[in-house]
Amino acid sequence: MQPHTIIFIGPQGSGKGTQIEKLKDVIEAHDPRRRVVDIQTGRRFRALAAKQETFAEQKIARTLDSGHLQPDFLTAVLWGQAMVDHLDPKNHLLIDGFPRTVVQAEGLEGALEFFERTELTIINLDTPETVVRARMLERARPDDTPASIDARLKWFREETIPVVEYYEQREHTRVINVDGTESIMGVHREILRALHLG
Repeated sequence: MQPHTIIFIGPQGSGKGTQIEKLKDVIEAHDPRRRVVDIQTGRRFRALAAKQETFAEQKIARTLDSGHLQPDFLTAVLWGQAMVDHLDPKNHLLIDGFPRTVVQAEGLEGALEFFERTELTIINLDTPETVVRARMLERARPDDTPASIDARLKWFREETIPVVEYYEQREHTRVINVDGTESIMGVHREILRALHLG
């Protein structure tokens, strides 16, 4: 098995984190000798916000509650450090939470080149706003207020959908569109079929 480099894209509430965990288990079972590096920037930001020991952690906590995206430099620090600490060209790499803008996607290119990763797979969890809005309200996370949900969905429409279009034009890139309204297992099976893992 060649090392995978897979980026999950979809609005918050589309199930990206859940699907990464399930896919990670399958890849580890198929290829137990290789490490699967799993980078989820949202989870990393929430962990920093929970500490609230430094100015940066306190400010991250405040802005998480507002639903606004974190600055590009902070996002790059988190995923960049995770790559420096854990990644080499032989590992599988699963990404959620970035890039969320075309500028971030362009910034990621240097890291992909550095870690010798040309082939890229995008899993786009195509999920209507009505569905993800209901899911986010049901999960009752503190930062999932109606105002923050509106802000994040607006960001997704305006900034992240163009990222999918960016990757559709990128060489050596496969974009897989998956119906995010399916059940968790239904989405998982579709992803495995597309990756020839199931």
